Amino acid sequence: MTVKEIQNTLYTLQDTVYAAFQLKLIPGIAPETVIGVRVPALRKLAKDLYKAGGYEDFLSALPHQYYDENLLHGLILSEYKDFDRCLAETEAFLPYIDNWAVCDIFSPKVFKKHRSELLERIKVWAASEHPWKTRFGMEMLMTHFLDDDFKPEYLEIPAAVRSDHYYVNMMTAWFFATALAKQWDATIPYMENHRLDDWTHRKAIQKARESFRITAEQKAYLLGLK
Repeated sequence: MTVKEIQNTLYTLQDTVYAAFQLKLIPGIAPETVIGVRVPALRKLAKDLYKAGGYEDFLSALPHQYYDENLLHGLILSEYKDFDRCLAETEAFLPYIDNWAVCDIFSPKVFKKHRSELLERIKVWAASEHPWKTRFGMEMLMTHFLDDDFKPEYLEIPAAVRSDHYYVNMMTAWFFATALAKQWDATIPYMENHRLDDWTHRKAIQKARESFRITAEQKAYLLGLK
């Protein structure tokens, strides 16, 4: 499909009420760039396009005109089966991400099968001056490295991030709240020793104490570390 055909397809899926709702959630986004396609419809379209092929011109047409195109772009890449191709396309797309919704919807399935190669890229992304690369890197670390492949030294990657960008710091807090739920013993020293900046430290504790995966005893202990 051509870029114009994909844009026309997105407009056939438009929900203006949803578009208005999205505008309230994403500060700074231009209203004229939001078509208003709901995520389930975008996921189906991404799967259909990936299976049919012929979407390469769309992926190379950066920057996209519409917010919904960016969401679709990320969802198509999330379907890729070839790691090297997916990583190359990811690197090409990341500089054009400019909001949390596109950043967070973008999670290639093939990454979980190539964790060693992915980890090296995560280190680069997390250390980037581009806030959305940083957020994406930490999100991939949280998604793929807090369970079976966890090593305590991985916590140093987000702990080293220092930013004045709200959505970067929120991601750091989200990461450490999740790490506390999944890897308490390795993570709690970061809170005890105040390894994060003050705002992120407090936000991580707040988010952890809101989690159902943290015990009442752990929540009480965290409260004393605020």
